[in-house]
Amino acid sequence: MANIEILDMGEADIHFIPPDEFRKFVRDKKNRAFEDKLMDEKEAVKKFVKDGDYLAYDFSSLTRGPQSLIREIIRQRKKNLWILAKFTLLESVLLAGAGCVDKIDVGFLGFGPYIAKKVQEGAVKVYDWSNGSVTYRLVAGAMGIPFIPARDLLGTDTLKHSGAIVVKDPFSGKPVALMPALNPDVSVIHVQEADVYGNARVYGPTVATLETAMASKRVIISAERIVETIEFREHPNWTTIPYYCVDAVVHAPFGAYPGGTQGYYEMDSEHYLKLTSIRTDEEMQKYLEEYIYSVESHDEFLEKKVGVKRLRELIQKSQILEGYR
Repeated sequence: MANIEILDMGEADIHFIPPDEFRKFVRDKKNRAFEDKLMDEKEAVKKFVKDGDYLAYDFSSLTRGPQSLIREIIRQRKKNLWILAKFTLLESVLLAGAGCVDKIDVGFLGFGPYIAKKVQEGAVKVYDWSNGSVTYRLVAGAMGIPFIPARDLLGTDTLKHSGAIVVKDPFSGKPVALMPALNPDVSVIHVQEADVYGNARVYGPTVATLETAMASKRVIISAERIVETIEFREHPNWTTIPYYCVDAVVHAPFGAYPGGTQGYYEMDSEHYLKLTSIRTDEEMQKYLEEYIYSVESHDEFLEKKVGVKRLRELIQKSQILEGYR
């Protein structure tokens, strides 16, 4: 077969770990033991999130996003992160505002004037992808293959600012985009239920939750409920993430706040609007000080900054409860 012809290629830097190197890490350094991994968010982030890491998170700021873990990353003032902004809104804005992030692979960056200003000023460097293409990259990372072919990004300006390569498909002769595999250093994922070993269940809509966990070197799970392992054994097909992918389990009721979690509580739209209205560094630093730096933990944040009354209202607003538990 003739050499594959390269037709076009993007200009972006890529975070790429050769599949054999990732496989060696999992084999030699990943703790796959069936042991109690329950800890608080402070210990989990201190132990498993390092300065300079590539960080991925799942799912959305509006729904089941890992907000308590993101706040802890900011509280510990992690630096020089390269993050994957996939189906997210608030996380990238807060991490950029706190000076935690240098680079962002963008599926969906977020909105509001603040993050746009940070990008224009060069405070953070962004690389264009799409929610679909970064998901393909995680799938390739989970499968242990170096890249995955797709038709996503073809014919767009986005491709020019991505790290994808367009080649002539040797079978059809048509253009196809090759997406490099993505293996994050660490991922943070909020779920409805987990046991202390890391088995986890996700109910409702999701995108590549399992693939994100499988592709990552280290995985921190936060859960609305910690349940007995017997529940996973009774219904093993309901398990979204198996324990051997997970390094830490954090019990975090309302862990997605100000977003919602299906079957538990609704999004706090008033707090959400407060965040999206931030325009200046002064306003951002005031928000960070009031809601993140001035409290020691997620529990203290809920108690002092949100309150039981508001949390009860969000539970009552969640109209769809049946079918999620």
